[in-house]
Amino acid sequence: MPETRSPQRPSNGPAPHTVALAPAELRALDRAHVWHPYGPMPGRREPLVVESASGVRLRLAEPAHGRTELVDGMSSWWSAVHGYNHPVLNEAARDQLDRMSHVMFGGLTHEPAVRLAARLVEITPEPLRHVFLADSGSVSVEVAVKMCFQYWRSLGRPAKRRLLTWRGGYHGDTWQPMSVCDPEGGMHDLWSGALPRQVFADAPPDGFDAEPDPGYVRRLRDLVARHADELAAVIVEPVVQGAGGMRFHSPAYLRVLREACDTNDVLLVFDEIATGFGRTGKLFAAEHAGVSPDVMCVGKALTGGYLTMAATLCTSRVAEGISRGDVPVLAHGPTFMGNPLAAAVANASVDLLLGQDWEREVKRIGTGLEDGLAAAARIPGVVDVRVLGAIGVVQLDHEVDMEAATRAAVSEGVWLRPFRDLVYTMPPYVTGDDDVARICRAVCAAAREG
Repeated sequence: MPETRSPQRPSNGPAPHTVALAPAELRALDRAHVWHPYGPMPGRREPLVVESASGVRLRLAEPAHGRTELVDGMSSWWSAVHGYNHPVLNEAARDQLDRMSHVMFGGLTHEPAVRLAARLVEITPEPLRHVFLADSGSVSVEVAVKMCFQYWRSLGRPAKRRLLTWRGGYHGDTWQPMSVCDPEGGMHDLWSGALPRQVFADAPPDGFDAEPDPGYVRRLRDLVARHADELAAVIVEPVVQGAGGMRFHSPAYLRVLREACDTNDVLLVFDEIATGFGRTGKLFAAEHAGVSPDVMCVGKALTGGYLTMAATLCTSRVAEGISRGDVPVLAHGPTFMGNPLAAAVANASVDLLLGQDWEREVKRIGTGLEDGLAAAARIPGVVDVRVLGAIGVVQLDHEVDMEAATRAAVSEGVWLRPFRDLVYTMPPYVTGDDDVARICRAVCAAAREG
C-alpha cells in the first residue's frame, strides 16, 4: 500500500498565503473572487481594507478620506460589545486552542459547551432550561422553528405548522427565517412566491414608552385566536425590530402575545439575537415586559464578536413534548455544533459582561447618543431620531445614498453601515464618551450628506 504523504510546500519560497499583499492587490482579488453580504458579484464598491483592530478602532491598510483609523460605530454588526483585541477574550481563545479547537458534539461533550449551556440557563428568563448550540443566529431561528413544529407533531397535532409574526421584522437569511421577515418592505420579498406562507400582523405601533393601542391589541389577539389551530408559534423580536427597520415598540405588546399564546395553545418564540446581552438596557429585552417565551434565540454578542455561535433555548415543556413523539429526537446537528473554541470565548465574554457594571455603561452610551443625536432632528430630510439602550437611530424621508453617507462618516473618523432610510449606530460598550460624541457627529454628517 503506498505511503500517505502530506503535501509539501515548494522549497523556493514561503507559502502563498503568508505573503503580504498590498492593498491594491487585495482589492483586486476581492473584486474577482469575494462575494460580500448583500452585494453583487463582482462588487461595485471598493471596500476599505482593515489591517487590524483594537479597542473600538479599526486600523486601515491605507488612508481613506484622510483617515487611517476609524471608530467602529457598528460593533461589527452588533456583536463586538467588548471591542477588539480584548486581552481576556484573547487569553480564553489561546488557552482553548492549546487544548482543542474542535471536536464533534455527537456522542461527545466537553467543559466549554456544558459550562456555556448552564450559564445561559442561569442568566436567561425562567423557565428556559435546555440549550441547543447553533452555528449562527439564522440557524438558531431555524432550530427554534423546527422545535415548535416537532413539538406539535409529537403531540399529535401536525396541522399546527405555520408561524405568526408582525411586519417590520427580520430573523435571518436562511429559509424559515426569511419566511417570517417582512414580506414586502424586507430584503427577502424576492422569494415571496417560494417561501412558506406565514401569518402577518401589522407592525406594532412605534414608541417604547407609548401607551399600548387598544385597537391594535384587539387585532393582535383576534389574529392569534383565528389561526390558533394552524399556528405552531408566534415569533417576534422583543422591543426592537433590528434589520427590518430599527423600530422600537412598547413592551406591553409582548405581554399581549404571551397571554394570547397561552389562551390559544400556541408557543411563543423571542428572537433576542440582536437585543440580548444588554443592548436595550436590560440583559434580555424580554425583561422589559416581565414575560418569558417558550423558545428563545441568542447570538451576535454571545462570543463578543470573536467567533460565530448562537443558541436556541427552550422550556422543559417543549423539550419533553418533542421527546414523547414517535421521533423522540430533535433531528438537527450542525458539524460545528458546540465548537469548543467558540464556547470557551463565549463563556469568557459572558463573564466579562456580567463581571462589570454593564448597565451603567449602556446607560452612559445611551445618554451620549441622546445628547449627540439631538442635532440630527434639525437636519433637512430627517423624520425621526430615537435612542434605546445603546442604540441610536436617525431615520430619513428617503433612501440613504450609501456611498455619500459612508464617505461622510469616514471623513469624521467613524465606520457606519446605513441601510434603507436609516443611519444608525450600536457602539461597543467600551466606547468612551469622546468617541460616542464622534460617532454622533458622524451619524449627523451621514444623514446630512446621504
